[in-house]
Amino acid sequence: MTANLLSCQEATEVSVQALTRHGVSQENARIQTEQWVEAELRGRASHGLLRLPRIVERLRKGLAHPLSHGVHQWRGSSLLDVDGERGLGPVVAFAALEKISARAKETGLAAAMVRNSNHLGMLALYAERIAAQGQVLIALSTSEALVHPWGGKHAMLGTNPVAIGVPALPHPFVFDMATSAVSMGQIHDYANQNRPLKPGWALDAEGNPTTDAHAAKAGAIAPFGDAKGYALGIAFEVLVSSLTAAALGTDVRGTLDAEHVCNKGDVFIVLESAPGGMAGQISAYLDAVRACEPADPDRPVVVPGDRAQTQRERSLRDGFALAPDVWARIRELAGISSDSVQDQK
Repeated sequence: MTANLLSCQEATEVSVQALTRHGVSQENARIQTEQWVEAELRGRASHGLLRLPRIVERLRKGLAHPLSHGVHQWRGSSLLDVDGERGLGPVVAFAALEKISARAKETGLAAAMVRNSNHLGMLALYAERIAAQGQVLIALSTSEALVHPWGGKHAMLGTNPVAIGVPALPHPFVFDMATSAVSMGQIHDYANQNRPLKPGWALDAEGNPTTDAHAAKAGAIAPFGDAKGYALGIAFEVLVSSLTAAALGTDVRGTLDAEHVCNKGDVFIVLESAPGGMAGQISAYLDAVRACEPADPDRPVVVPGDRAQTQRERSLRDGFALAPDVWARIRELAGISSDSVQDQK
């Protein structure tokens, strides 16, 4: 099936309509939708609109709260404890970031420890938002046990991503990476498209290497970089759990299903930049890195975030592709009748 080519505006309007139709406030629907659409614009379909139907199902079952922004309690001057009250992940996260960003301006550093929230989506957006206002962000999150230990055959730890945002020009420096070879959302995206995985990405349910995305959904993802990615992943798992009292390993549920309360954890740390700021010097350094002579003349050197920005500009101009069955389901959830569907491109 040929994918639909959607504009940012159309995708946003229909997504917001689907969410508000299921009890989400207009404000919260726009915050959640921005996260999904930005992922699509940047070529990260694994964190995009394919997640909307599952969130609607979680809303229907009471596993996601349509209105909550979380309950905040300061543990000392710089540490914010957040009970997300099952709120939508981006809604809870941005509410917490607003609090700790303001506090960091006074104290130099402030952190939020978030539990009882839903899937955050792409961490890059949070890093970009904070860095664009002149502060530094470090973000960590955990997930269901989707990754096998180095040398193991079955999933025992989460994909456990990390993001860092640093002020720079013309765009902030944004690093966003899972400690797995790929995200499970990407596995699902490949399965939706019936595309084969790259060798070494995943194991099936029996612990055998596979390139079948459908088989990998029931198996385990590889850690990136073998032992190094595994070590980082397990370090982030225990760090986040120790700070948020979140579940660990195979006890984590709720970011990829519509059956369980989400019990992973999220940590956000906002820091003030050095007095006077370093954005100019950092920007010059990043440009120098980009100007490094490439090993392959056809592949110029880039820094983290460059490809995403280039893809975003292209998608804003030309639209982005979405699988027809995913778009049809979203329109159905928005209450848009099938006879009003535009001809698919």
